[in-house]
Amino acid sequence: MFEAIIGLCLLSDPTLCRDVLIPGYEADTLVECERLLARRDTVPVEWFAGYSNSDARCAPAGAVANFGEAAPGVFVHRGIVSDAAAGNSGDVANVGFVVGETAVAVIDSGGSRKVAESIYRAVREQTPLPIRYVILTHMHPDHVLGASVFAQAGAEVVGHANLPRALQDRQETYLTNFGRLIGAADFLGTQVVMPDSAVDQADQLDLGNRILVLRAWPNAHTGTDLTVGDPATGILFTGDLMFDEHAPALDGSVLGWREVLVKMQALPYRQIVPGHGGPLLDWPQSAATLKVYLDVLIDDTRAAIARGDTLGQAVEIIAQSQSGRWTLFDLFNPRNATVAFTELEWE
Repeated sequence: MFEAIIGLCLLSDPTLCRDVLIPGYEADTLVECERLLARRDTVPVEWFAGYSNSDARCAPAGAVANFGEAAPGVFVHRGIVSDAAAGNSGDVANVGFVVGETAVAVIDSGGSRKVAESIYRAVREQTPLPIRYVILTHMHPDHVLGASVFAQAGAEVVGHANLPRALQDRQETYLTNFGRLIGAADFLGTQVVMPDSAVDQADQLDLGNRILVLRAWPNAHTGTDLTVGDPATGILFTGDLMFDEHAPALDGSVLGWREVLVKMQALPYRQIVPGHGGPLLDWPQSAATLKVYLDVLIDDTRAAIARGDTLGQAVEIIAQSQSGRWTLFDLFNPRNATVAFTELEWE
């Protein structure tokens, strides 16, 4: 396979460059790719604002993300259980795509454009159908920073009703911090893309004889959590409302998250794709470990507040009994304890 690429370099450092995929020009032969590319005069300037770039050209297809078929037409990629870091390009969250009779929906987009390019190629290995939607399950950068690839391919970007404001408020921080963790070279071309449509309560997307069921949740893991269900296979994409192996990360309401988790267990799905770990878990049985963690986080926080502990003292104690159950616990639990303490001290 061949694809169209364009060379990007940082204006501030012309030695930092990367070839970036231009979606929509995949072909079996170089000649056919070049014929498709010749139909376009220029790449829209806004696609790569802030970079210098070379002329677009065709080249052999690049790296393809590893996906497994969890059920007919449902493909799942397991992200690395790690924080974003040099060497992983931000490929630290689970991603999926669902293929209908007429279209495809991608669920989450990875933590950089580079990761999203490999996801895009994986979709194209399975089907030539248009990618009609990219659904973002919540605001965190490891799930949203690859969305521009799919938007440029013509996909509608879909998210929670609170997602546009959340991304507007955080986009500079996300780009700066994730770019620093991953490294400027691998991060080249990464942008924050705002949703085209927002889900306030619930919605359905038709992929052609295949309906995806979207549900927006109140403040829980974040204030922007959205689940995506595929009734045809009984699989629910939970985003980070469910964690497996990877330590949970709280950026919303601990009480709200526990309540949402209970409600999710009543949904008519047999398996889930969590935001991290898995990538395919039985449901609702797999909710038990996270439920225990949230219970302990709440109970320990309330006990610390009742004792009169300061925030600094409490963070050293809260939920430490859970440390052996989760990878990256020491990175995420202090943050969770801080958020929980801040919320519960006002009960």
